[in-house]
Amino acid sequence: MTESAERVVLATEDDPLILEHGGRLAHVEVAYETWGELAPARDNVVFVAHALTGDAHAAGEGGWWANLIGPGLAIDTDRFFVVCPNLLGGCRGTTGPSSVDPATGRPWGLDFPLFTVRDLVALHRRLLAHLGVERLYAAVGGSLGGMQVLQWAIEDPEAIERAVVIAASSRLSAQNIAFSAVARDAIMRDPDFQGGAYLTSGRRPDHGLAVARRMAHITYVSEESLETKFGRERLTDGPPRHETDFQVEAYLDHQAEVFLERFDALSYLYLTRVMDYFDPFVDPEAAVRAGSGGTRFLVVSFDTDWRFPTAHSRRLHEHLAAAGTAGEHVEVASPWGHDSFLLQPPGYHDLLRGFLDAP
Repeated sequence: MTESAERVVLATEDDPLILEHGGRLAHVEVAYETWGELAPARDNVVFVAHALTGDAHAAGEGGWWANLIGPGLAIDTDRFFVVCPNLLGGCRGTTGPSSVDPATGRPWGLDFPLFTVRDLVALHRRLLAHLGVERLYAAVGGSLGGMQVLQWAIEDPEAIERAVVIAASSRLSAQNIAFSAVARDAIMRDPDFQGGAYLTSGRRPDHGLAVARRMAHITYVSEESLETKFGRERLTDGPPRHETDFQVEAYLDHQAEVFLERFDALSYLYLTRVMDYFDPFVDPEAAVRAGSGGTRFLVVSFDTDWRFPTAHSRRLHEHLAAAGTAGEHVEVASPWGHDSFLLQPPGYHDLLRGFLDAP
């Protein structure tokens, strides 16, 4: 599998990225990785859009979707040229609130402008132009990645032949917004957050970010999977105590610890807010535009996903179907909740392979 990791400047003072809410970014770098070989006709490109805490390293050793992308896998790198960037606002090589503002020489912090899913897609489109690619064979994304794929089809309906939207939503519920609000509050109330100016202080809001990650992770898995894996098993047989005592608590501690090593609190604040405001079908013409270029959709949900339950995917599909857009919605049985899109529940990868292989 041919693999490449790159970083490229996609916005400059002469060609700034103008954001949907009026912000202006005069310098934007994007980190991205590719796998496979680009066909001479440039017609074999599969774009992978990552979720909230993902990054460009989707495939290969340690890749977050290594079970799906690779030689002979559902997204077959012997056949496809696969592109995955770290998205705008991220903290893994692409410009975001932890980056240095060229105008001040200091990290942006909370002065970084708010942005939207539409802005994420605008930068993706600049990346494709940089690569000399006009049309995607497919765009594939789970969770926030699926939101990007949907918005892309709406924004540029001629650009995507097949759109795969997995475990996503076209409009967050009040419960989803509430979960993210509590997570952001935990971060911003951490004394080490320092009004967002922690990046030059030598202190980080690790406690708040760890709380946010613990809570979010609970919503990504199912009650069934936690019960099967941990039940009420304890670390010791001693008397009750305030410290971590149950196996499931230790599991959440580990998830938080690993997360702190690779993610930034500011990116967490900004990207969760991006999801909160996403509501493309408030525009009655959006669903019509999404299919006007011939894009075919596969919308996938999982029966135990209670963060973005099947009703969200069904509603998304119904908007598209009512507008005459070609596609289908499939609910996959899985014990693993929202995280199922990263795993291999029976039939899931075969479903994606079949959609990508169909004439």
